[in-house]
Amino acid sequence: MTEFKHPEQALKQFRFRLLVAGTGVVFLFVVLVTRLVWLQLINYENFSAKAEDNRITIVPLVPNRGLILDRNQVVLADNYSAYTLEITSSKIENLEETIEELGKIVEISPLDKRRFKKLRYESKRFESIPLRTRLTDEEVARFAVQAFRFPGVEIRARLFRQYPFAQYAAHTLGYIGRVSARDEQRIEDNNETNNYRGTVYIGKDGLEKQYESTLHGTTGFEEVETSAGGRAVRVLSRSPAVPGDNLVLSIDIGLQTAAEKALNDRRGALVALDPNNGDVLAMVSHPNFDPNLFVEGIDSESWKQLNESPDRPLLNRPLAGTYPPGSTFKPFMLMAALHRGFRKPGYVMYDPGYFDFGKRRFMDDKPGGHGYVDLYKSIYDSCNTFYYTLGSDMGIDVISDYMAQFGFGEKTGIDLGGERTGVLPSRQWKNNAFKKPELQRWYSGETVSVAIGQGYNNYTPLQMAHATGVLVSGGIDAQPRLVKAFQDPVSGTYRDAQNRDIRKIDLPPDYLAIVKEGLHRVTTEGTAEIPFKIRLTKQAVKPEQHRYTA
Repeated sequence: MTEFKHPEQALKQFRFRLLVAGTGVVFLFVVLVTRLVWLQLINYENFSAKAEDNRITIVPLVPNRGLILDRNQVVLADNYSAYTLEITSSKIENLEETIEELGKIVEISPLDKRRFKKLRYESKRFESIPLRTRLTDEEVARFAVQAFRFPGVEIRARLFRQYPFAQYAAHTLGYIGRVSARDEQRIEDNNETNNYRGTVYIGKDGLEKQYESTLHGTTGFEEVETSAGGRAVRVLSRSPAVPGDNLVLSIDIGLQTAAEKALNDRRGALVALDPNNGDVLAMVSHPNFDPNLFVEGIDSESWKQLNESPDRPLLNRPLAGTYPPGSTFKPFMLMAALHRGFRKPGYVMYDPGYFDFGKRRFMDDKPGGHGYVDLYKSIYDSCNTFYYTLGSDMGIDVISDYMAQFGFGEKTGIDLGGERTGVLPSRQWKNNAFKKPELQRWYSGETVSVAIGQGYNNYTPLQMAHATGVLVSGGIDAQPRLVKAFQDPVSGTYRDAQNRDIRKIDLPPDYLAIVKEGLHRVTTEGTAEIPFKIRLTKQAVKPEQHRYTA
């Protein structure tokens, strides 16, 4: 039997359903209007700014790095433009396969692969990392034809640092390298993040690091309107980058190369400076290295050779190496003796070849001794016995007090990092240097060794050069410097690099003349006698190839 619903009951159910559906529609409409009011009225400015950000991209304009020039405007650190083949790892599924395929188009050496692997390890995944640098025009053209096959791979034009004289003056110039995590932290701590946006390289050592802020310049920016697909449409505004200033050094690269070649394969250091103003004319650390190796990221094999070599080619010996001065300390001892009244100009002593102090006998370097020794002969024949006796008479307190005015045991303040203080022996120094009481005591026999430049004496070659400059200039104490001036690369104008401390210390001319004469006679009849005239000539530098013009 068929059951029929009551019409009124069916109508009632229909009206209920219609009410529920209408209520739902009204609710959804209220939600939509509320959201529209929220977006269009209440939060309009916020979302409008976000939309503008999506439409406009800020592109950093990296400034040209300043050049480094010698005192004669010869370029020591230059920039050159080159094409690089770069990979963004985050955009590539199979990196190894991509590199292999790229190798069929452009030459990729094992060294390139090792360098890329190292840089990839140090960089972020979304950063573009160079696989090959200095591509030829032919290689660029070959890749451009097949670029569609390699998403995440692109050709870029970049500026690279170049050191035309390679290893010469490498320790002074330093080198640049890719910005590391440590560099980023330092940049952030110095509130320079905006100025380094887009910057790939930064000074790592030497003057490149010391004057990083001067050489880097000021980063510019472009506001670029982009389409929904991210394609650049037009440039809305532009703030140009300001190139870094050039550094004009006191170094003479001709003298520098001549000095480095003179050392040949020997380990050593040499500093030549103008005693009247402290300008460093040459500063040699040997063996050296080629800073060009670091520009694109040094490979592990080259780094291992440099870092593990027993010759320590990365050590800047003039600043960071400390050594006993030996006989070069004696002219200062003689000046102290005359100035403090321990010796008179006409003094003469007999050297039997030794000096007895207590139960110990200090031997002279010449068997049988030097015979009768006056002040001049004490220097030009380098008579140890003369200074053994002098040191015993003067005592460590007089020696340390007098030598301090020449800068021994202190940093010279040169405008380059990594300088060490050295050691000027004194009672106070020894008390601070040792923990055991029996070692803290100063013994008179130790003074005898100090007097000939041995014992605890320990100074950098730069300290010795600076102190010698003070002595021979008659007391002009000029702080050594490497950078003479900054040059604006646009206008070509110069400004002095720094206000240096230049002071005068008291060195009586009559006594100074005796010391100078003794030093002169070292090369005419003494331990460094030159049997024939040697002329130190500057190595040829072709101005038209290396001279810089703003």
